[in-house]
Amino acid sequence: MTNSYTESDREWWAQQWVDLLNSYRFKKRLERGRRYAIEGNVRSIDFSEQKIIAKVQGTEAEPYELSLWLDRFTAEDWQYVVQSLSEKAIFSAKLLAGEMPANIEDVFAANGLRLFPFKLSEIHSRCSCPDKANPCKHIAAVYYLLGDRFSEDPFLLFQLRGRSQAELIANLREIRGTEASETTAETDNIPEKTPVIFAKSPLNLEDFWQYDRQLDSGLVVIAPPPSSETILDVLGPIGSPVVTEYLQSVYPLISQQAILTGLNRDD
Repeated sequence: MTNSYTESDREWWAQQWVDLLNSYRFKKRLERGRRYAIEGNVRSIDFSEQKIIAKVQGTEAEPYELSLWLDRFTAEDWQYVVQSLSEKAIFSAKLLAGEMPANIEDVFAANGLRLFPFKLSEIHSRCSCPDKANPCKHIAAVYYLLGDRFSEDPFLLFQLRGRSQAELIANLREIRGTEASETTAETDNIPEKTPVIFAKSPLNLEDFWQYDRQLDSGLVVIAPPPSSETILDVLGPIGSPVVTEYLQSVYPLISQQAILTGLNRDD
């Protein structure tokens, strides 16, 4: 089977799996498995419910059969996780679109869980080979190829924790649909309000911005700007020097006229 586990442009969740392998202290054992993976000894990798079932060709005529699995979350665990995911619109949107949100591990951590295993020892495995070491080179070979599988389908991580993609999306849609229905019901039960006074007569848009009463002088405060810098200074050179010079001569006149208009005085 083909693989591309040496590529550096992995999705972050697949890279997290690779980092987990790199943190393992028995480097030689993993290196033997890596060579097996490079040489194509891994015949198949299948995800069966919450387990990984694989076949790896060893020294015997028939390939060895092995299985890997993670601790599954309980139904109650998943209930809290899905509720937390539904409360964050960006998480729901990305998951419904088949993408893995960048900070999704924070949601699991807030519920006392981890989506990704923290140590390689948290991954349970069994191989039919006579090697009593775990992981043996056959299991290690599968480890190195799982990064690619997770890269292709991030929902496989959820499946190993006990919730398939279809189930997770159905749960999210159910919660979002329930919340939408409750919101609609609450809106329908709001009593009609007494119409506001201007609703009885249409607004005249031509007079909307006009105010024909004298404002309290205390409401009008005209103060010099905190800085001598003008908008022309902020914008910098505009076109030719002639244009800039003209604007600089016009700007103070316009500012003065604006202040006089605000004070409602003649110059």
